[in-house]
Amino acid sequence: MTARAERTLTSPTADNAPATTRAAHTSTSPSTTSAPAKGTTAGVFEALRTQLHEAATEFADGPGALEGILRGMVDDVDRAVREPLEIFPVCHHSPASAVAMARRLREKQPKVVYLELCEDMAPLLTELRNCRLPVAVQAFASEVEGFPAEWAPLSVVAPITEASAEYQAISYALDTPGVELVLVDRSSDHVFQWQAPEAGPADEEALHGDAVGVEIGDLRPRFAELEEHLLHHGKVRHWSEWWHQYVEQPLGGSDHDTYRQVMFLIGSLFRRLAPGDPHRVTVDEDRERYMWTRMREHLAASGADPADCLYVCGAFHAASHVAEFGVEGSGDFEISPRSASRWQYGLIPSSHAAIEAQFGLASGSVSIAATEWAKNLKRTKVKPFALEGQAGAKKPRKPLPEPVAELAAADQLSGFLQRPPVLDRLDEAELLGWSVEVVRAARRNGYLSSTADAIAVFETSILLAGMRDRARPTPYDFQDAAVTCIEKDVVPGRRDVRRIVEIMMGGDRIGQVGYDALPPLARDVHDRLAPLDLKLGQRGVQRALLDIAGRPELEACSDLLWMLRYLMPHGAARPIMGERSLGERPIQESWDLALGTHQRSLIELGYEGVSVEQVVEQRLRRAAHDPQATTARVLEAVEDAIRYLHSPRLAAELGTRALEVLAGERTVDSAPEVLRRARRLLAYYRTNDPALPPWIESFVRTGYAHYCTLLPTAFTEEDATVDQVAATLGFLFSMESLALSLGCDRTQLELAVAQSHPEEPAKVALLWAAQVQLGRLTRTDLRTRCHDLLTNPLTLPSYPRYLSGFVHALEPAPSLVDFVVETISTAFAHLPDHLLLPWLPSLITTLRTKGAQHVPTLIREAARLFPARLPALDAWTPPWLAEPTPAAPRRTSAPRGVALLAAHPATCDAVADLLGCTGSWQAAAPSGVALLAKHPDTALALEALLVP
Repeated sequence: MTARAERTLTSPTADNAPATTRAAHTSTSPSTTSAPAKGTTAGVFEALRTQLHEAATEFADGPGALEGILRGMVDDVDRAVREPLEIFPVCHHSPASAVAMARRLREKQPKVVYLELCEDMAPLLTELRNCRLPVAVQAFASEVEGFPAEWAPLSVVAPITEASAEYQAISYALDTPGVELVLVDRSSDHVFQWQAPEAGPADEEALHGDAVGVEIGDLRPRFAELEEHLLHHGKVRHWSEWWHQYVEQPLGGSDHDTYRQVMFLIGSLFRRLAPGDPHRVTVDEDRERYMWTRMREHLAASGADPADCLYVCGAFHAASHVAEFGVEGSGDFEISPRSASRWQYGLIPSSHAAIEAQFGLASGSVSIAATEWAKNLKRTKVKPFALEGQAGAKKPRKPLPEPVAELAAADQLSGFLQRPPVLDRLDEAELLGWSVEVVRAARRNGYLSSTADAIAVFETSILLAGMRDRARPTPYDFQDAAVTCIEKDVVPGRRDVRRIVEIMMGGDRIGQVGYDALPPLARDVHDRLAPLDLKLGQRGVQRALLDIAGRPELEACSDLLWMLRYLMPHGAARPIMGERSLGERPIQESWDLALGTHQRSLIELGYEGVSVEQVVEQRLRRAAHDPQATTARVLEAVEDAIRYLHSPRLAAELGTRALEVLAGERTVDSAPEVLRRARRLLAYYRTNDPALPPWIESFVRTGYAHYCTLLPTAFTEEDATVDQVAATLGFLFSMESLALSLGCDRTQLELAVAQSHPEEPAKVALLWAAQVQLGRLTRTDLRTRCHDLLTNPLTLPSYPRYLSGFVHALEPAPSLVDFVVETISTAFAHLPDHLLLPWLPSLITTLRTKGAQHVPTLIREAARLFPARLPALDAWTPPWLAEPTPAAPRRTSAPRGVALLAAHPATCDAVADLLGCTGSWQAAAPSGVALLAKHPDTALALEALLVP
């Protein structure tokens, strides 16, 4: 998508948030110590508070800022735990969060699920049944109102994977009778309302394109020094590895209370240690106010009991300090209205790599999370939720059992923080299987690995884990061990060992949107291409053979494929055999199609219109009316309207626009392209229509006058190239006959050439060619000027540039091709070796770069003039050096001619009238015959006048 800026969702400024929000609320710094919550003096976490107080006193030389942060974190956990509406904190694409969510949904069975996701995306969630995960829910606006024009088109995506807590919540709510799913996060429109105006574009490319990513649970330190500290002391390379080691594995099999309290604690830690960026903090707090306001509105409207509800949000937002927090919140947050932008919604395919690129995760981390999800399910025996009818989902499950009775929350943090990790024997067996499998995969990719390497990988993984103070090796330890033991310093195949391990862990799984979930345009494309008998939804390249002569019904498929080639990225529809030219109909074609691979682009076409033809027409109009459009670009749109849509109406409309753009141009920069396209369009209309359309007649008439006006300036301007000046002359001379028939005056061209005074040698040669074409310079004079250039030592070094001008002159004056061959031959014949040899590279460069399109014409003319065999070359005389054949002698006297004139005087009377002579016939006199014989010039001049 052109001109779209990717902006990070977590870095907006306070300046573009709703004005009512900025005026009515003051941000509370999360780094300050919050007052103990009501009733916490004897709460379940009092023992932990006392322990933290003693630790702060011992290690910080007395209570102070450290104690304030530590006790404040416990207060945040206590406040969130005691909220009547249960808060379920999650991390985006976290297997531990997904397992805990599936377990909690079966235990609690809430009647209402509040989910931190853009509220306007709710209608799309039912279409997830028709998709293969991962996919992304997308909101798209191609025409924007109320936002900077350079932001268009706007796009927001929310990727969903199987190993995500939000998918578990969605599946439970949509497939369980009597359960309501309510999305409470800000709308897609508010995402950009609260966006920083100065947010710049990014360079990431993935299936999500340049859309803004919306995720649940952005749990990553916003304090760079904190993240660096954690990575250093955790002996890991990136944040994904730290999270997997110190959060995912400990929480993978924990109970509900432990999971919640630990996630609350982590969210509070990152919130309190975040830098005090007022813009970022303000937007985060506004999101929390927004969500709690929506939940209280729904509770008031539906009468639901908060005890029967579940609020799924990121752990960062669960430990909130805003006044609106909780069902008893006191804030009066006012939600601003949406802009007038027209938003459209759909599902697009996603992938693990796209998610990693969108949210800055380590390569392979989402695939490892998927593997960890399957392992946790096997270990904990938790049954996950999946939408009925979805690809890969099991048969409809049995009704849920009765919900488990709620127990009072207890302090699980103290025990969790003090409990050492326990080595799971299953991990050892898994590590052994990985070691064997990676060796097998390495051998398939050209590595000389053996059983000894499998043993080495196994032992090295354990060794690396021990060096990094880990109880058991992680997939990242295994990956490093495999690289060390197998790869060495040579990669024999396409994949290195690190990539092999990523593929072994699950690889880059790519989702797919099913037919029923596609927008109308995409479904129409699938229906219209059904005669090809291809699996268009399948990823990869498929070959389509179209025998249109034998099966005329395939011509409609051909038309659609050419339009898709125009609209979609390169590779989605690529012609192997066949072309679409003006006025030609296809006979046979061959295509490579990858519509499944480019499914996202096809889906986004559905946001622009209901049919491919409508989108093509809109694109052509947009290109033609773009403020930066040139005449050549508009003429290209005219050609496309004829080739793809076969629409004379649209072609006439765009042609009129080309006339307007041409009249406003002040340079000849686009003259070469204008000339080529104008010639093609004229040839098309002359062969397919009985008469030329009015717009092209007006274009030729206006173009003739326009380029006559610009010609003198183009000859003298340094910015105007020889190609552009030659194309300008080519337009004038090639369109001259039509322009004169439409009322133009040739005097315009003659005056324009007379006013041209170029100084550059190539342009001087062009001017001479134009003068020859107009009859103001003879070939003899032109030959004399070239001879003077070759014999003058001062002008000889610049002769190649003159020659370049003559080569380009073939565009406006193709009849000079024999003269150009003569000029080149003369140069080779007369230049001495010490001048010719240094000049040859320059000549070859000139012909190759500036006259490549005319070289075939020169070769054909040379083949016509020069002898076909080498022995004949020695006795060959060039035509331009051959002596002219003398005229046959004339008879000076013809007595019987006088008698013939006297017998038939009507001829002489007609000639006399033509010459304007008056007089009468006299008797024949022999003296007249003698006068003609003595002075024959008059008779010869008369003969030349009468004989054409």
